[in-house]
Amino acid sequence: MPTTKKEEFYFGLMMCAGMVVFMMFYNFFTHDLLGTITLKEILIQLVTIFIIASLLEIFVVGPVAKKIAFSLPFDKSKKGLVILSLALCMVSGMVLCMSLYGLVTAYLSNSLIGESLVESYFSLVFKNFIFALPLQLIIVGPTVRYLFVKFVKVNRMTEAV
Repeated sequence: MPTTKKEEFYFGLMMCAGMVVFMMFYNFFTHDLLGTITLKEILIQLVTIFIIASLLEIFVVGPVAKKIAFSLPFDKSKKGLVILSLALCMVSGMVLCMSLYGLVTAYLSNSLIGESLVESYFSLVFKNFIFALPLQLIIVGPTVRYLFVKFVKVNRMTEAV
């Protein structure tokens, strides 16, 4: 999809924004925070998580995921397989990293009373992964690809004319 560094940057930000919004509300829901947290707290969390996720995607997870996905033995000319392998690698990396962020925030807010950190981490990873992968493959990924082609690629083509 993206063919330049600038397009890659926009695509990554769009994908992060979509995943952050859904995953944030999923985690609020699973931790029974949706009626107890204020709009201001939601917005602060949204901005904070978006910045952290974007930086991770751009500098850590994205490059590693691409390297792994393109080193896998499959036919790279099949666009569907490329999208699937990239999505699987990106979701895996982001879930591992962002679950660590969730664990740290839960620890700092004393939400882990009596629970093992390792057990809590792997529980978070499992819960987040089973929601994030289908979310990425069925909703956010296709939506972002559509919006990217409609708005970002179109602007690039009209600028060239």
